[in-house]
Amino acid sequence: MTQKADTLFTNAIVLTMDSKLNQYDPGAVAVRDDKIVAVGPEAEIVKNYSADEIIDCDNKVLMPGIVNAHTHVPMTLLRGLEDDLRLDVWLMGYMLPVEREFVNPEFVRLGTLIACAEQIRSGVTTFNDMYYFEDDIAQATAEAGMRAVCGQSVMKYPAPDASSYEVSLAYAREYIKKWKGHPLIVPSIAPHAPYSTTPEIIHACADLAKEFDVPLHIHISETAFEVENMRNEQGMPVVPYVKKQGLFEAKVIAAHCVHIDIGEIRTLQHYNAGVAHNPSSNLKLASGFAPVQKMLENGLNVGIGTDGPASNNDLDMFEEVRLASFVAKASSNDPTALPAATALLMATRMGAQALHIGDITGSLEPGKRADLILVHTAPIHNSPRFRRNPNNAYAQLVFASKSTDVTDVMVNGKWLMRGHQLLTLDEATLLKQASELAQKIDTFLIAREQSVLSKLIALGGSMEQESFEVQVKVKVTEPDQLVAKLNQPEIQINVHKHYHQYDEYYLFDDPSQGRLRFREDERINVKGDVENVRSRLTLLGQQREDAVTHDVLLSRSRFLAPAVHSSRFYREYFKPAQVISIEKDRLRWHIEYKDTEFFINLDRVKKPDMGTFLEVKSRTWSRKDANLKAKLVNELLNLLGVGGAEVVTQDYIEILTA
Repeated sequence: MTQKADTLFTNAIVLTMDSKLNQYDPGAVAVRDDKIVAVGPEAEIVKNYSADEIIDCDNKVLMPGIVNAHTHVPMTLLRGLEDDLRLDVWLMGYMLPVEREFVNPEFVRLGTLIACAEQIRSGVTTFNDMYYFEDDIAQATAEAGMRAVCGQSVMKYPAPDASSYEVSLAYAREYIKKWKGHPLIVPSIAPHAPYSTTPEIIHACADLAKEFDVPLHIHISETAFEVENMRNEQGMPVVPYVKKQGLFEAKVIAAHCVHIDIGEIRTLQHYNAGVAHNPSSNLKLASGFAPVQKMLENGLNVGIGTDGPASNNDLDMFEEVRLASFVAKASSNDPTALPAATALLMATRMGAQALHIGDITGSLEPGKRADLILVHTAPIHNSPRFRRNPNNAYAQLVFASKSTDVTDVMVNGKWLMRGHQLLTLDEATLLKQASELAQKIDTFLIAREQSVLSKLIALGGSMEQESFEVQVKVKVTEPDQLVAKLNQPEIQINVHKHYHQYDEYYLFDDPSQGRLRFREDERINVKGDVENVRSRLTLLGQQREDAVTHDVLLSRSRFLAPAVHSSRFYREYFKPAQVISIEKDRLRWHIEYKDTEFFINLDRVKKPDMGTFLEVKSRTWSRKDANLKAKLVNELLNLLGVGGAEVVTQDYIEILTA
């Protein structure tokens, strides 16, 4: 007696991607409701099952839907926004400023629907996402009919959907509660990366993931720079650091893992963490080659991901799988590395296992969800077919097939595409909306690119400094005598500090843009050791605002910002016409003279060798106060024995560029 199914697929080359990599040619698959109920030789399945819908697959490959193990789907709307940059410049200089300006629930919904259309067309049935407003992403994904692990981002910085990480955590909790148990959406939490979070955030995210038994999605060791910083700051590589924070108590999905060693690989395997390998993104951003072969040899579940479509720049998993195999071969100088069958396995069953959902999808097996695709393998670019070696079926798909060869897609037992026609999405409307948004983003960036100040503000953390300073600078020839004369009863020394200062001045073709200074301060203790380092940016307008009295100037700095990146980042981001470096040794005293506060700097300009200068400064707020302090400055110069010294009316950079 035959059993009843809803859909019966016949006359197919069935690649199950199960634990034995069973193939059936001709093969058949029976689907009832949202599950696969039978897989096997066509004659056997047809004998035992009947169905209202019988699909003649016309000798196409019938296989599990592709699993995109790591992406940021709303970033389809940022595709091609800015390319050919280093990762930090691309991310901090362009992506984050645009996201702060434009990302909202409507943005992520549109970007997600476009991503779903692109992925369905390329045979992806499941993806693993990390972004903002993940509740809206989950809703759009479910409407499109796709399966996804949707991770709510948490960072130490303010984000488009949260003013603080505490807000992100609270949002994540409610989001997970809402979607837990949904037939298509697996909610997760996504602390962005170790460098963009804190130990407290990592602990809290791991605890939340454990509480609700959901995955935790995080970027790990994507760049050598990230790993080097972690070693310098924490004295250990990235994986031991996050282990120390309790990360692996959760079901971790670790994206990238480009720069990890064998010990870290074993740690990931020990805790059953999944890894998402992103070859295109890593190549495009020059992040390096992940040690995928070593990961597989040590039993890690490694999936393949596209990364976000702003850094790839597409969601084509056929291209990604092919590239994963090629990169492994080239980086190991071994043509047998990562064979086609293994690469396809990483994009199906192993990818699902890496996302901790291998029990429901990733292979064609009875009891698993009916997530499957049909791939036409007879086009001219994929002909002929050789049947002698069973691995040829995998090689055809990995090395010759294209995403456009996918003709039909089913997820959870429901059709999303038939004969290349999308059934759940209106592409024309989505493309029109995306084009309109792109014009708005272009307008925003064009305006920003015309102003150094706008670019500085776009990085975040900038503040305008309104305080004016009275200042005078004189060149000195006997600095030791000057230091001795500071110890006078009229002068009260409150604080004394010693710095090494490294300044880079960025000059622009348009002088009205001002000068941008990147300063790195090394504070030196009494033993001569560096005990603290601070970096900051200062955008300087016209340095000399006005003369108060003879050779005493009234000036101010326009904007200040924390410098959290390297000088190389700022050079590439601001694109100055000229960069001038100045290195100096600074002794600084915070003093009181006649009940008035002053800062005294003794600067030995080392590179270039310009000699030693005394600088006296005091903050002011009015013309009357400035005139009074200018008089006191001249008294101080006389007390210090340099009243008749040559007064310098230019800053160091002005001296060099005069």
